[in-house]
Amino acid sequence: MRILLALLFASGSLLTAAPLKTAQLLAACKEPVRIVCIGDSITGVYYHTGGLRAYPEMLQIALQKIYPQAQLTVRNAGVSGDTTIGALKRLDRDVLAHNPHLVTVMFGMNDLVRSPVADFKKNLVEIITRCRNAGAEVVLCTQNSIVETPARPVAKLAEFTQAIHDVAVAESITVADCFRAFEEVRSRSALEWNLLHSDTIHPNMDGHKLFAERIAQTISGQTVSLNDIGPPTPAMPHTFEKLKTGQPVKVLAMPPYDKEITPALRRLFPKAVVEMMPWQTKDQSLSQLEQSAKGVRALSPDLVVIAVPGSLSAATPEAFHQSYSWVMNWALSFGPRQWDVIVALPSAIKADLSAEERQNEDFARRLIRAQDLPMIEGSAQPFPALLDHWLSQQLTSP
Repeated sequence: MRILLALLFASGSLLTAAPLKTAQLLAACKEPVRIVCIGDSITGVYYHTGGLRAYPEMLQIALQKIYPQAQLTVRNAGVSGDTTIGALKRLDRDVLAHNPHLVTVMFGMNDLVRSPVADFKKNLVEIITRCRNAGAEVVLCTQNSIVETPARPVAKLAEFTQAIHDVAVAESITVADCFRAFEEVRSRSALEWNLLHSDTIHPNMDGHKLFAERIAQTISGQTVSLNDIGPPTPAMPHTFEKLKTGQPVKVLAMPPYDKEITPALRRLFPKAVVEMMPWQTKDQSLSQLEQSAKGVRALSPDLVVIAVPGSLSAATPEAFHQSYSWVMNWALSFGPRQWDVIVALPSAIKADLSAEERQNEDFARRLIRAQDLPMIEGSAQPFPALLDHWLSQQLTSP
């Protein structure tokens, strides 16, 4: 297995292709440039990356950094559960109808459990041909490396990833080798690689930023960093819109926000009608909070406030990562975000954290950012004045 992955890892350096015309158009800044990214749930906007953005949206940001004067639109055409078979059925509607200059194609994670590799390669060739016939360039993208599971053996993913390279060579297509980008991280640190994932197969926003950086580099030939890109603002657009229009809101909140968020909202909206649903954390372990989070979506809240106690730890960093990430995952709607989710760190409640609580908070802060979610953290202001200040800031954010 290690030999197979090593050979695949090395193969990315063997691919070369002619410079993309799309890069020339972006550099010229004379006309609008249109890019469409087609793929499955790893491409689409789902809970793995916070429900508002994924790598296509990050790709637009990355390319705008490289070409600040360019007129650019990147469209996300990712659909959960899709394969190259489904892509062919919707290619005209979801991709070619937008008259793209460039189409990025990222498939394989679902094809490998449903189709022979020969059919996968044939479908990729047909996608390429139809895009080219419509006047669009194509970049094939390998997907991220994954945690081994019975449903998706690593060897099977390696076979399908190699198939992408094979098609690229046969069709003289450029490859954005995202698999290689992930493996480069793993070669430096297994934990850092693990922290790029939301679950066993889906990357979180940190992973999607890595996707976007690698795809932008493939298109432009230039490196770019997205480390400075934080979660989108304002943090609570859904909740504030309902309160501004006099509609009642349902709030699910962990202590002490189950007691404090309602009066805080009423200080901003005196006539606010708030239905509070407490999310208990007392005597709960981190893994138990993960299990209780599975019921959040059925509640259809308007706002979820996650405040995991700083004292909650796990046996390993990987276990902490899994449970904390799934508390956030389950708190979000499955697809594009339907309600607001904010995460409060322990330092937002008290300043005198123990060494263990401080360590847990530092780790949690990274995971929250990787989920592309807004967070409340400590400052010079005591709680609940800090909460009032934070909410006021969000209300006035552009």
